[in-house]
Amino acid sequence: MSKQKNASNFQPAGHSHKKASYYVGKVLINIVLWVFSLSCIFPLFWMGYSSLKLKRQFNADVISIPWKTATLQNYTDILGNPDYHLGESMWNSARTTVISIVLIVLFSFIIGYILARVRFKLNRPLYAMFLMGMLIPIHSLLVPIYVVFKNLGISNQWYTLLMPYISFGLPMGIFLVEGYVKSIPVSLEEAAAIDGSSFSRSLWSIIMPLCRPILVTVAIIQIFSCWNEFSFALVLIQNVHLQTVPLALTQFKGQFGSDYPLQMTAMLITMSPIVVLYFCFSNQIIKGMVAGAVKG
Repeated sequence: MSKQKNASNFQPAGHSHKKASYYVGKVLINIVLWVFSLSCIFPLFWMGYSSLKLKRQFNADVISIPWKTATLQNYTDILGNPDYHLGESMWNSARTTVISIVLIVLFSFIIGYILARVRFKLNRPLYAMFLMGMLIPIHSLLVPIYVVFKNLGISNQWYTLLMPYISFGLPMGIFLVEGYVKSIPVSLEEAAAIDGSSFSRSLWSIIMPLCRPILVTVAIIQIFSCWNEFSFALVLIQNVHLQTVPLALTQFKGQFGSDYPLQMTAMLITMSPIVVLYFCFSNQIIKGMVAGAVKG
């Protein structure tokens, strides 16, 4: 028995060496991941405590934390000064983003489903046409769109940005939804039809809930795109009362110098809705991203 126990406890030297190498590699990978995580978190943390400094304090020491001299003056200056129009700009961005996301998700689902399920002569040409929208650089269309909008008299309106945002958001949404719908078995709809379900009921009650992960993915991608979009807002919007958040942030940069703590405060205020949205729906975001990567 003792010989068998000693034999079972005996491990080759190569096995222990491989085990040690495995743990060392695992530790090194964790260290690298921690470094990358800190490199992403530190800028946000730096902006947070820099917004509690005054300009002279920031210029004197960029990195130090204001333990004893922290102040909320930058926040009171921005929120209490109507000349900045920051709250109005956030409302304009929120309105444009929400309407754009709702329409992009709705149209992407309907068009993507039709292209995936319905067979007709123009099916593939239409699909190729939508995919072409992903290949065209959107900034190359700034001047033509500006000329068209100005001639039609629809520039510099509250709804002006909706049209380019929806148009340029649809190709990717349709591409993702079309591929995802193809992965759903047709037998589900056939079984529902046998049970007496109509086409519209099957579409909205069966297919749409199954497509929720990819629709969430589309919505997340377009939320960040619409909220941070700058070029079309700069070209198509001249009214200060209609400007979006990216345009509002440009007023905090001077010609010969900038008040960086004030600028960081404005950035934190405008980032807060997106950050809160991300943390509230982080689990759903991860599920949607994984589903969008695996299916389709």
